[in-house]
Amino acid sequence: MKRRIGLWLKDALGIAVGASIFAFGLNYFIIANRLAEGGLTGVALMFYYLFGWPVGQSYLIMNIPLFIIGWRLLGHEFALKTLWGTAVASLAIDLTAQYQSPMPNDILLAALYGGFFLGVGLGVIFLFGGSTGGGDIVARLVNHRWGWPLGRVLLMFDVIVITSIAFIFGKAVAMYTLLAVFVASRVIDFVQEGAYTARAAMIISEKSEEIARRVVSELERGATVFSGRGAYTAEEKNILYCVVSRSELVRLKGVVYDTDPKAFMIINEVHEVLGEGFRTWNS
Repeated sequence: MKRRIGLWLKDALGIAVGASIFAFGLNYFIIANRLAEGGLTGVALMFYYLFGWPVGQSYLIMNIPLFIIGWRLLGHEFALKTLWGTAVASLAIDLTAQYQSPMPNDILLAALYGGFFLGVGLGVIFLFGGSTGGGDIVARLVNHRWGWPLGRVLLMFDVIVITSIAFIFGKAVAMYTLLAVFVASRVIDFVQEGAYTARAAMIISEKSEEIARRVVSELERGATVFSGRGAYTAEEKNILYCVVSRSELVRLKGVVYDTDPKAFMIINEVHEVLGEGFRTWNS
């Protein structure tokens, strides 16, 4: 019980930190330079630019009916984290409204920095299992009602919002907004997956067992052997599968080539590996 409470507190703190970073980036770079955003945040920004309504309050008010409707679909744990993330983000947006840095001579930098901070903030929130509501809830509701894929719904929502921004505030604002959204999406992936990338190798060789022994002894990595059959020759073959760090890839190639120069090797990039020898599950 204490461990579960500790994990909840850890997640709540992480979500709060991410929401604060998100709010700072939104105010300091996006709002200060009259840029916009996708999703429900973009709608709140339109209300702010047109009517002067506080962004945080507008965002929270728009989320309340969506949250009530989608409570059962979200699941209690995710719903509570979403409620917490939305509330903290809304409060932080209004509290940090005084911290704005207009960059009239370089809107491009404002879009890049804004996208970076938004991506870091949202990435941290997602990393701790939270959400800021908005488009996430809309996508889940539409998926439940009509079965549309979540990614497609989110993309459509962003396209509608950014298209509206283009008509109301001009094409330039919409283009810089697209740039910020793109940068944010890439940073979110980076935060969630980390800078560490591994390599997964599939090796087809007549000497797969010998290669496997050398991988275990020389590289100190595990390996798995699958049974396969060649489509052209119909011969039974062993397929060796192993995961190594990026720095160990050259050594793996050397082991394979030294053992069997005729081996067939396929290498894929792996963004995250959990387990012994790599990242632990609770890291």
